[in-house]
Parts: sequence; structure tokens; C-alpha cells
Amino acid sequence: MSETDLSVLPGRRRRDWIRLRTLILLRWIAITGQLAAVAITQWGLGIRLDLGLCLTAIGAAVIVNLVATVVFPETKRLTERETAALALFDILQLGVLFYLTGGLHNPFALLLLGPVTVSASVLTLRATFLLGTVAVAVVTLLALTARPLRAPDGEVLRMPELLLAGTWVALVIALVFLSIYSRRVSSEMHAMSDALAATQMALAREQKLTDLGGVVAAAAHELGTPLATIKLTSAELLEELDDRPELREDAALIRNEADRCRDILRSMGRAGKDDLQVKQAPLEEVVREAVEPHEDRGKDILHGTSPTAQGPQPAVLRRPEIIHGLRNLVQNAVDFAASAVRIESGWTETRIWIRIADDGPGFPPAVLARIGEPFMRRRRTERGTRPGYEGMGLGLFIAKTLLERSGAELTFANGGDAAGGDAQTPRGAIVEVVWPRGKIDAVRGETPVPRGQNRPIRA
Repeated sequence: MSETDLSVLPGRRRRDWIRLRTLILLRWIAITGQLAAVAITQWGLGIRLDLGLCLTAIGAAVIVNLVATVVFPETKRLTERETAALALFDILQLGVLFYLTGGLHNPFALLLLGPVTVSASVLTLRATFLLGTVAVAVVTLLALTARPLRAPDGEVLRMPELLLAGTWVALVIALVFLSIYSRRVSSEMHAMSDALAATQMALAREQKLTDLGGVVAAAAHELGTPLATIKLTSAELLEELDDRPELREDAALIRNEADRCRDILRSMGRAGKDDLQVKQAPLEEVVREAVEPHEDRGKDILHGTSPTAQGPQPAVLRRPEIIHGLRNLVQNAVDFAASAVRIESGWTETRIWIRIADDGPGFPPAVLARIGEPFMRRRRTERGTRPGYEGMGLGLFIAKTLLERSGAELTFANGGDAAGGDAQTPRGAIVEVVWPRGKIDAVRGETPVPRGQNRPIRA
């Protein structure tokens, strides 16, 4: 089965998600706060400000907001460049305002952290670095030069030089730390969101294929009677047309085509509309179905039953999560195997397990604890081991997520480290999937499958 198409994932255009109206609303709130601060400082505290220039700086933000409101529609979503430009304007506008109101001696100077921190969560690293550099430059200029604040008695309000230097260092560190922190957290959230979206796409595709197989098989059952009638009628015509060979040949053709239709429908549909095989199958059959797409990829795939299996083979639920999850694990093993993949299934009264091992290079020990995270490299291989592979590390994440949804626990190890490993155990990677038997056993499970009887296609 092909890799999940990531081009339609929401994260691919996440930077176009920000609405202009959202930033306009936030700027109106900031403008209101700036006006209130200037008014309280000027008339409430009696501190002398250059009121005209302060109102000019605030007015620039008002003009930008009004222009954006009038020119652009309410549904406008900003590109990365537009978002960065607006954030840059906010940094410069705050810088001018703080220059007029004491620079770093103004306790509100920490508001310069806002635009950079918010931008780090939505913009690329390049844009974030640019905004951070500009913000650090503005903070440095404010530390070196700014119009002083004067009390009503004319005293200049300024902090000691040592405290001013400490404030500058604190603001620069805060800019760097908060940007990295915000970007790291948002990147992980976005990666997980994209990976879960890919998982849902994979599950929906598998469910669609399962439903399609059921529909085709239902058609096979429904067409069984008319095909049998056609075959019976053509057989009778053959007996009655012994003396007319040209017509007898046509009757034989009709019978053969009816047989052909029956065979095609049988091969296309593995289960009928009410067929229990749509809902359950022997464990080995489920494994075989997961392995089937990778059997012709040049690697030997050996699958069998563990010698420690107890009792008769269980019938398990044919859930799309299980089949697609196992298929992704098999695909990963085949991708990295040198020559062979070994699949072993087993069961006891309480557990059902499947172990997939390959003879490839194995998982790097440093990343074993992180196996299954989205968007990480899965294995370290020699150049050319996986020609044409352009995966993003979603395969194991999808497999892990789907199988855990079915109640399984997954263990990742290398052949030499796996519990119970022996001389016959491949030295490559080993993935073991273990279910509590009640989770997937179709007969003894927590969600038993209704029993029924299949109708054969009559010949």
C-alpha cells in the first residue's frame, strides 16, 4: 500500500490559518491599553511626557488597523510574509513608544516580548529569527538611549546603571528563551496534529477498502442465482442443439462466460453481505492479509505459528486498525530488511501476540525510547538501502496509534536485546504486538461478533 499522502494535511498550510481580523482585534486591545497608560501617566501620576509624539506613535497603529479593516475582507487569512510584516510593525511601534517614555526605565518594556513570542508559534524559523533579531536590537537601543521620564518636581526617573544592564540581559534572555519554548511546543503540537490527521486518513482508507470488499462480495452472492440459472439454461440448450453446431457453439460460450463471471465475482469478494469473514477471520489469515501487499518486493517473508501457542487458533476481529497497523509494521520491516522478514504469531488463554523481525541494521539504540513519535527518522541505514524512500517517520506512528486503539501494546527492540532472543533470532529490529485476548478474540472477546450463516454461490 502506498505511503499516506501528506500534501493534504492541514499543517501544510498552517501559516495561512491566522485571520487578519484576529490580529486587528488584538491590536485594538493594545491601542486601548497604550492610551490608558499614557493618560494615567500624564494626568494621574503627573509624569511629564511628550504627549504629541506619544499620540502620534499610537495613531500609527490606529491607522494601520483602520486601513486593514477597510481594504481587506473579514475572511482574509494572512500569509507568512504578511504576518511577519505586521509583527515587525508592532515591534517597531512599541519601540518608538518606549523610546518616548523612558526606554528600559519604563517597566512596561517587557511588552516587547509579545510579538516575537506569538510569531514563534506560527512562523518559520527564518522569520522568527528575523523578528527576534529586530527585537533584540530595539531593546539594546532603548537601553542606550531614550527620552527620560520626569516626575512632577522635575526629577529624572531612572534606575541604577547596574539594574538597567540586568534588565537588558533579562529581556534578551527572555526573548530568546520564550521564542524557543513557544516554537518547540507549537511544533510538537502541530506535528502530532498532522500525524493524527494522517492516521485518520489511513484508517478511513482501510475502512473504505473493507467496505468495498463487502459490497463486491454482496453482489457476488446476489448474482449467484441468476448466474446459476444462466448456466443451467445454457446446459439444457447444449443438449438440445446437438444437430445445430453453430448454435450449440453459442450456447457453450454463454455457459463458459457465466462460469467466468462467477469466478471473477468470487475472486473480487472474499465475504458476502452477511458473511462473518467481513467481521472476523483466523489470526493467520489476518496476518496474511497484512503481509500480502509486500510479498513481491524482493524480500522473503516467513510467517508461521509460535511453538508456544496454546490451543486452537483463535478467530480475531478483522478491524481496519489491526490490518492497517500490521501492514505498516510489515512495510517498515521489509524496507529495512537485508533479505528476510520473519513474522510469528501466537496465543494463550489470556494473550494474542504477533512478532515481526527483520535481518536489517536494527533500530539505533539512542532512539529506541522515542520510536513511534511522529516526524522522526526511523532507522539509520547505509545509502542506497531504501532507494526512492521519502518518508517522514509517520509509518510507525500510524501503526502504533492504530494498534493501540485496538487495545494492543507495542514493544520495539533489536534482535540482540529482545527478551527470549536466541541464535535463530534475527539481529535486526523486532516489533512485538500484544493484545489481551478479550480485546480482539471474535468468540471470547469483549465485543462478540453475531453468528450467522453464509450463502454459497450456486454453480
